[in-house]
Amino acid sequence: MLTSDNAFSTALTLILSMDSALISIVMLSLQVSLMAVLIASLIALPLGAALALWRFPGRNVVIVALNALMGLPPVVAGLCVYLLLSRAGPLGEWGLLFTPTAMVIAQVILVMPIIAALTRQQVEALHGEYDEQLNSLGLTRLRMIPTLLWDARFGLLTVILAGFGRASAEVGAVMIVGGNIDGVTRVMTTSIVLETSKGNLPMALGLGIILLALVTMINAIAHIIGETAKRRLG
Repeated sequence: MLTSDNAFSTALTLILSMDSALISIVMLSLQVSLMAVLIASLIALPLGAALALWRFPGRNVVIVALNALMGLPPVVAGLCVYLLLSRAGPLGEWGLLFTPTAMVIAQVILVMPIIAALTRQQVEALHGEYDEQLNSLGLTRLRMIPTLLWDARFGLLTVILAGFGRASAEVGAVMIVGGNIDGVTRVMTTSIVLETSKGNLPMALGLGIILLALVTMINAIAHIIGETAKRRLG
């Protein structure tokens, strides 16, 4: 039986030798999470900026709902996507269930509220600061959106990285809609759960080390971006 020391050393060997099974799982994880964050950002950045600039009936309700969705339980998001994509669901004929696409959809639902809500806060603060200058230039609210998003780019990069961290560490939703199929939908988090239950500690530890290193790197980049923004913008 493997001891914890032996399991750890074997895990390091798997990483250093670039084990093919481990690398394929890591690459699929990155592919799914990056695609989800890209799609979520394309939707959430203008949505958050629009909520910051426009006043309309029910705006506060939308903001409260968006903030509430930041804490959406992953298994609930996974269940909703499962019901949509199952054969009995409205999108069942597309055959997306238990595919990487379904996993991307689930992660987009989880990440988009985070990016949109934090974008709204940052853009609203900037708009309050530069409102007179922007109005003096004759900019409409629609034209203000790209200007304010660009001005808030350093903070928004940190927001996007936070969204990527949430996506890459997600397990519940992707397991429900992806099925954890070997070579098809098995990502780092779901593999760790499976390999631990099987007693394959070296593989579970190897994936855990990579995931921890990835999360650490994301936080380091976010910190560097934040410090750079402080120096440049004062």
